[in-house]
Amino acid sequence: MFDVGFSELMVIGLVALVVIGPEKLPRVARTIGHLLGRMQRHVAEVKADISREIQLDEMRRLQSQVADSAREVESAIRDQAREFEESMRPVAAEVESAIGAGVSEVAAPQVEQLSELSPVHVEPAPVVGALTTSDKAPVAAGEPSGADSAADEPSHNDSQLDLFGQPAAGDLTRR
Repeated sequence: MFDVGFSELMVIGLVALVVIGPEKLPRVARTIGHLLGRMQRHVAEVKADISREIQLDEMRRLQSQVADSAREVESAIRDQAREFEESMRPVAAEVESAIGAGVSEVAAPQVEQLSELSPVHVEPAPVVGALTTSDKAPVAAGEPSGADSAADEPSHNDSQLDLFGQPAAGDLTRR
């Protein structure tokens, strides 16, 4: 800031001692110290504000660049999709005409033919992890069937890992 050396500070201190006097000099020096501290804090705040503004401006510029590049990519993808769609239109028209011609050639089954077919019973597919009837133990004549019976519990399978269930009695090992 100012080019003040040690010799200049000594001259300023002697002049201040003579002008202000030895009684008031410590209080004046303390006040000047507080004022210099406030000034330094204010300068630091201004520097920080300027730095934040510069960073904010850079972020805005970066955001606009990213938005521009995103728009460019989006337009390129739309153009390619439009070109692909236009190139597939003749193929789609050809497939539709082939399907239309094929449908007229295939004869629909007659109602009499459908009534002669025997009904087919389709069982729903088992849910993964659900018990099927072959997994359950047979129920004796006097035993209740349902979730309360011990026969409905699945057998222990070493190839499956049950993360949330309780370990079987044989699975506990002492360490």
